[in-house]
Amino acid sequence: MHIQLEQTGKKYNREWIFRGLSYTFTAGKKYAITGPNGSGKSTLLQTIAGSTVLSEGNIKYSTAGQELAPENAFKNLSICAPYLTLIEEMTALEFLAFHESFKSFMPGITPSHILEIIELTSAANKQIRYFSSGMKQRIKLAQAIFSDVPVLFLDEPCTNLDETGYTLYQSLIQNYASQKLVIVSSNDKAEYHFCEQVIDIKNYK
Repeated sequence: MHIQLEQTGKKYNREWIFRGLSYTFTAGKKYAITGPNGSGKSTLLQTIAGSTVLSEGNIKYSTAGQELAPENAFKNLSICAPYLTLIEEMTALEFLAFHESFKSFMPGITPSHILEIIELTSAANKQIRYFSSGMKQRIKLAQAIFSDVPVLFLDEPCTNLDETGYTLYQSLIQNYASQKLVIVSSNDKAEYHFCEQVIDIKNYK
């Protein structure tokens, strides 16, 4: 899947968060969006994902040479972000099974297998509301990375993770996202060191 931004801009009230941004994200490549805290990294990521409406410009999505309607782009992407909530009344297994019911996981990957990979097998039947913040972040990463889609958006993906969690994150990216178009919003180089291109949002103010 390719994503093309054409003179895009977003403003809140009278302030432009970014403006004049034209860029092409190519299938299978890895990109990072960087900038100071509060500079609009998350807003840009949400805009590219189609969850926030542009103030000006256009975004085009295409796959196999065919342009997709913007309202159908979500079928081809997944996202992990601190502001996305989990269904905390569900157990880890129930939540992953629920997610799989509307967005399939990669071939051969089951909810039980995922919990084994992210080292949460012992908490499989525990309600998510009793998880630590780091355990919740592992679930968020898992539902995004293991979704069988070509595009992966990651907003500060190692939030609440300890050193072991960082290592797990690197392993998940290397082993399960190598063929995906990945866009990471972060100021932490450990979260985006694998990215081939970096977009500094300060250049589009």
